[in-house]
Amino acid sequence: MTIYPPLSRRFVRVWQRNLTVYRQSWQISFIPPLLEPLFYLLAFGLGLSGLVGNIRYLGEEISYVRFIAPALIAITIMNSAFFENTYGSFVRMYYQKTFDAMMATPLTVEEIITGEIIWGATKAVIATVIMMAVISGFGLIRYPSGLLLIPLAFLGGLAFGASGMVCTAIVPNIELFNLPVFLFITPMFLFGGTFFPVENLPLWAQRTAALLPLTHLVDLARAFATDRIDASLLPGLGYLTAVAAAVFPLALRKMRRRLIK
Repeated sequence: MTIYPPLSRRFVRVWQRNLTVYRQSWQISFIPPLLEPLFYLLAFGLGLSGLVGNIRYLGEEISYVRFIAPALIAITIMNSAFFENTYGSFVRMYYQKTFDAMMATPLTVEEIITGEIIWGATKAVIATVIMMAVISGFGLIRYPSGLLLIPLAFLGGLAFGASGMVCTAIVPNIELFNLPVFLFITPMFLFGGTFFPVENLPLWAQRTAALLPLTHLVDLARAFATDRIDASLLPGLGYLTAVAAAVFPLALRKMRRRLIK
């Protein structure tokens, strides 16, 4: 059994390095989470919502735009963390040789990868806060329960960031990231309860959707955004936490094998 060196707070230095780089071009990174909810809300709120009308969700009639608004936040959490720790981390590892430079310092592989994953979760939080500001302008988030979306973004960011890092550890080249995106991200985007209630699916599809982390992230985001907080959220919260707890050490092991030869 391989014994890994214990993690220290030095992983924060990796996080700080990524934050410093981010601040140099934050204006560009600020645009997608600012404009994306506007485009979606205008398209669905003015377009599709007129055709769909109200939908029944958890025994209550709500407008379609109120239904999808929290899902947009959940999708952004997933995409921000996953793509940061796939394409972003791969570029730093393979093309920029940033990982090689950091490994020449006292930092361990585990500290480097932990800093990367924490940064992916931080990107998810930043995007969530920006989207919350936009969506709140339409009156689609209720407070103070809506503030729980911020820690939820960090938890979801850890789960999807660590999942992305596992992919980074095993793909031989950057073009092959299309496979996990197609096989992992796209099905969740379409069938994770984002654009229609999971209850509308056949029973076998509902059970499959219950295995997808995004399904639980969407449910939690809707509950926090609409102030529907009760004990029924605990299984979803536990599932998302379990995914993060399981995939995080797997990402450390896989990346150690890739970087230490």
